[in-house]
Amino acid sequence: MMLRALFLALTLFSLGAQANEAAPLAADPVAEKRLQDLSTELRCLVCQNQTIADSNAELAQDLRTEIRGMIQAGKSDKEIIDFMVTRYGDFVLYRPPVKGITLLLWGGPVALMLFGLFALIRYLRQRATRLADDQPLSADEASRAAELLEEIKPK
Repeated sequence: MMLRALFLALTLFSLGAQANEAAPLAADPVAEKRLQDLSTELRCLVCQNQTIADSNAELAQDLRTEIRGMIQAGKSDKEIIDFMVTRYGDFVLYRPPVKGITLLLWGGPVALMLFGLFALIRYLRQRATRLADDQPLSADEASRAAELLEEIKPK
């Protein structure tokens, strides 16, 4: 009986803690919409391939809580994003701006693809030239190859 009461108390306590976290969201749907919009523009620094809206990492949850607090403090979206960029750098933006420091980030994949295409075309041309230059074995070379093959055959 005592164990049931303890289990019930813990369950109610954990549900209450979750309800307290969700309460500010339900109280202000406009702030929730702003939070969702901002969360889709910021990258999770742990996952790196997800926005903080999609991530369940602790850092993403902390960032959402921090954004929620800034929204409640009356900060504009630009001020919130500027704060995040100042704190974490351009990498926190899911779509970083094109500027000198991020040029490699934007142009790197294209440059790498062009380099690979160039290397492939060069290799294929050289291979075609080598294959065209190949001559059949002379009679002396063919007889020498046959002798070598006879020597290595198992007896």
